[in-house]
Amino acid sequence: MVFGKIPSMVTAREPHKDNGDSVETTRQRLKISKSYLIGALHDATERRLTYRISQKSKKYVALIALGIKDLGCKAWVYREGKNRQVYIVEFSRFWLKNIKLNSKRKKLDYVRGYFDTEGGISKSKKVRYYIYFAQKNLTDLKEVKQILEENHIACGKIHNPSKLVDPNYWRFLYKETILYRFC
Repeated sequence: MVFGKIPSMVTAREPHKDNGDSVETTRQRLKISKSYLIGALHDATERRLTYRISQKSKKYVALIALGIKDLGCKAWVYREGKNRQVYIVEFSRFWLKNIKLNSKRKKLDYVRGYFDTEGGISKSKKVRYYIYFAQKNLTDLKEVKQILEENHIACGKIHNPSKLVDPNYWRFLYKETILYRFC
């Protein structure tokens, strides 16, 4: 089930209306590849036979499902609970077994998926516009930074923005002024 018609220009992530934590990214119809999905799985739930990607954005979940179906796999979309505004796309784990990130395109697709679930854009007009990647898993974050840098995309230093709030939360800023370098 896909929620309505998918336009050619879409929002990949919508802002949370209640707390504003999420960000909005817009691009031409989201191109889904298996490598992109591996990146997006950093914000997924792993079950015995399936992966579940959940978001507040109904459009994003529908786009993921459509991309998975375009690649020849089954995916199903549903709303979690009666009163929650959380949407799930679920698909087989077996389908992504043994995927290798062995080309520039596959690595950059992985980073796109990672960004759509673990990245963000500054939203305050009081600070300079910036793009960041954030994660509690420092090893994963280092891997993403390495992929960007080996593709000549400048990144800032990995740091903890507030040790008092969360000593195990890491991020780095994307220094490029041209966003499409990895999109």
